Amino acid sequence: MNLHRLDLVSLSLFAHVVHTGSISQGAERARLAVGAASKRITDLEAALGTQLFERHSRGVKLTVAGQALHRHAQRILTDVDQLEADLSDYASGIVGVVRLWANTSAITQFLPAGIAGFTAANPGIRIELEERNSSEAVLAVLDGRADIGIFAERTPPLGLRTVAYRSDRLVLVVPEGHPLAGRKRLRFTEALDHEFVSLPSGTSLAERLREEAEALGRRLKLRIQVRSFDAMCQMVAAGLGIGVLPDAAVKPYLRAMGLRQIDLSDPWVHRQLLIGARDFDALPRPVRLLMEHLLR
Repeated sequence: MNLHRLDLVSLSLFAHVVHTGSISQGAERARLAVGAASKRITDLEAALGTQLFERHSRGVKLTVAGQALHRHAQRILTDVDQLEADLSDYASGIVGVVRLWANTSAITQFLPAGIAGFTAANPGIRIELEERNSSEAVLAVLDGRADIGIFAERTPPLGLRTVAYRSDRLVLVVPEGHPLAGRKRLRFTEALDHEFVSLPSGTSLAERLREEAEALGRRLKLRIQVRSFDAMCQMVAAGLGIGVLPDAAVKPYLRAMGLRQIDLSDPWVHRQLLIGARDFDALPRPVRLLMEHLLR
């Protein structure tokens, strides 16, 4: 077996043949003549010292060895595609990429202006931003899918280093004509007699409301769960329930949707958002530059 004789053209052809179930169709996708493709497959089998395909009149089928090679080939070709994308970035003047996962609160309230200012000052650094719930952001940093994450303070950091990022305040939002619409301020327990619109279970905001209701010996009456603050406001405006959202996130919708904002007097409505990383000292320079900018 001589693995040094493997080449990317043959691996790519092999993947095309597996996908199509035919050497001729695989050759067409790889832009090779059928004869040249057939010889490459034969040379590949010779280099590996084993048969990769069972050949039939209607096409080809992977052997057990072929299945093993296919798993590895997929990973190798994916890595090559990523390498090509990264080198293309450098060739076009991009000198770094920062992978940032953040919860909805951070993206809705704080990150647009922060990232816009950073990219204007650092055009060579690309920000790959993913909107996820807080626990997903933590896990992404832990397993290396993200360089840094932004999440709510009650989210278990699971060993991440953290630093305070921004704080916000939760408020109650109700439609005009609702029994609570005339109130300026109330306690959360006073709202629990009514049906709620919420973000999905597992998000930091949904978990906080559930925990606070249970601490009062009550259950949150969930009527509908949606995936964004905008959708929550639309559902509230339609009379499908009331909601608890960050005050900065709800302000753009108050007048446009005829909503009323009511302050909550409970101390837990003041929240802290955190930036987390596995090791702040080991962060690549582009990531450190973004962190410094966001923390200013």
